[in-house]
Amino acid sequence: MVELKPIKIKRASDQIFEQLRDLVFRGELKPGEQLVPERELAQAFGVSRPTVREAINRLVTMGLVEHRQGQGTFVRSHEAAREHNPLAAIIGRETSLEDLLEVRMGLEAQSALLAAERATPEDVQRLEESLAAMEEEYGEGRLGIEQDVAFHMGLAYATKNPVQVYIMRSFHDLLHFGIEENLRHLWEDPANLPIIQQQHRRIFQAIKDHDPEGAFNAMKLHIGFVLEYVREHRLKSQARVTLKA
Repeated sequence: MVELKPIKIKRASDQIFEQLRDLVFRGELKPGEQLVPERELAQAFGVSRPTVREAINRLVTMGLVEHRQGQGTFVRSHEAAREHNPLAAIIGRETSLEDLLEVRMGLEAQSALLAAERATPEDVQRLEESLAAMEEEYGEGRLGIEQDVAFHMGLAYATKNPVQVYIMRSFHDLLHFGIEENLRHLWEDPANLPIIQQQHRRIFQAIKDHDPEGAFNAMKLHIGFVLEYVREHRLKSQARVTLKA
């Protein structure tokens, strides 16, 4: 006879861990930001402090947050967090920006399509907030890296597909690395700024309008534009090196 095991209800510490983890991945808890004290978190969640501590220790193990002696617990920078990710070994060494963009083309076009079908009003609001924050960063002359990553991660969460979310969480450090490098190249030409803004707006509007085909095509156009620019940038750099030689 097949042995059946009793169903276990998810522990409170697991639920707290998942909430805090997703806040980091969504960009709602930002690098360098301090978590509220354990006592306040315990009150907010309605659990004991040891339960909160267990959840936070899992975040520390993942490399998402760090304890600072006498100061508290802080969200780690993406550079520090990469050290804990098995994918970190290939970031910037075995991986090209073109490799990342080719993978993102498939993953994120599908994310956009599903998000357009399933996004809740709360998902749309979060995406709009990320988009507004991104544009504010551009207006201040900054790259808007964290806001850009938050927008793309927000799309994954809006799919309501746990496998899609899991893949994008695992891909997070590569996504951050790729977006950061892409933006540095793109901003060498100021004419790219309004183009990128418009592309993000089109993706968002299609999701808000629940237009799956429009969202899919808008994301493909966006990543395709960046991929083409990165390829041209690489070829120009190689040509300059050849001329010097």
